[in-house]
Amino acid sequence: MKDTFASAELTALGNDLIHDVQIDSRQAVELLQLFLKGRGFGASPEAAREAVGRVERSGCSIPVLQRELENLALVM
Repeated sequence: MKDTFASAELTALGNDLIHDVQIDSRQAVELLQLFLKGRGFGASPEAAREAVGRVERSGCSIPVLQRELENLALVM
């Protein structure tokens, strides 16, 4: 599944996560799940919550975001 997500998509998602000051952790989890769902993948809420924490701690680093999404994505 390496490089499943386009760089532009990851950058846009990262920007949404880091620049939207109105978004809380619950909404960030929903955003990740919607991002994955829109690309034919699913994700458990618990795993998505853990992934959001790691992404936030990295400062929304694109390589970390990509790795987390690839590890999180479940083929539907």
